[in-house]
Amino acid sequence: MTNEVKEIFSGSGADAPPAPAALAAKVRTLAPSMTRSMQRVAEAVAGDPAGCAALTVTGLAELTGTSEATVVRTARLLGYPGYRDLRLALAGLAAQQQSGRAPAVTADIAVDDPIADVVAKLAYDEQQTLADTAAGLDTVQLGAAVGALAGARRADIYGVGASGLVAQDLAQKLLRIGLVAHAHSDPHLAVTNAVQLRSGDVAIAITHSGSTGDVIEPLRVAFDHGATTVAITGRPDGPVSQYADHVLTTSTARESELRPAAMSSRTSQLLVVDCLFVGVAQRTYETAAPALAASYEALAHRHSPRTR
Repeated sequence: MTNEVKEIFSGSGADAPPAPAALAAKVRTLAPSMTRSMQRVAEAVAGDPAGCAALTVTGLAELTGTSEATVVRTARLLGYPGYRDLRLALAGLAAQQQSGRAPAVTADIAVDDPIADVVAKLAYDEQQTLADTAAGLDTVQLGAAVGALAGARRADIYGVGASGLVAQDLAQKLLRIGLVAHAHSDPHLAVTNAVQLRSGDVAIAITHSGSTGDVIEPLRVAFDHGATTVAITGRPDGPVSQYADHVLTTSTARESELRPAAMSSRTSQLLVVDCLFVGVAQRTYETAAPALAASYEALAHRHSPRTR
């Protein structure tokens, strides 16, 4: 074993490793940003935790056609101080899987699937996406974003396509508790509004890929003008993070021919948006509660049966 591997393998001073149940979620979230060799290691441990738990670092390297250093780097990227800790997590995950839990359901949808199977597969995939997002969400970053929003003079939210729908959802939620919030899907309007932002304002960019230019540009402008910036993205290593004070990572759910990324990403984005909203409502409860009650009252007659 090389000195480099020994140093990484020791993992001294690292944070507490994630729970075994979070391992598969971490693999799905981080795999797109890994090198191909690291992906092979990650896919191996997630696919056969019991088998890999029995392997030494050398054995896993040979199994995946990689090096010992790659195996240990993968373990650390997944949140484990060293390979020993990863093996313990794998053993724990294997034990959980052997304790009588139902086998995993594949979310692949075939063109000739019965509608009942489509419902079951989509429901499973939505649940998995939410679980992965919750497992990977940095609550420190979330708390900081909530604090900035709760005290903001105004909030601008940028998103296009399916992410634009999520931006609108967050804006209308914030408006109902008395905050000034605007969702922008037009890139020109987004930039012209971002120019008006300053310290004390918040700008939020929502982009699954982390590289949507129409979202990154207004966030950059807001960042340059002193606003607090937040990125909600499935690729925390993407260009959008360069201009984000706080990054909230969503699950990078696997897409398929009949379920494009726009569908899978929206689910995780909406969870993050709801977490932001509830956090802000908690921080501003004294003003948020009356504002929410007033909005319900103002709309109540629209939900009542009309009398002739």
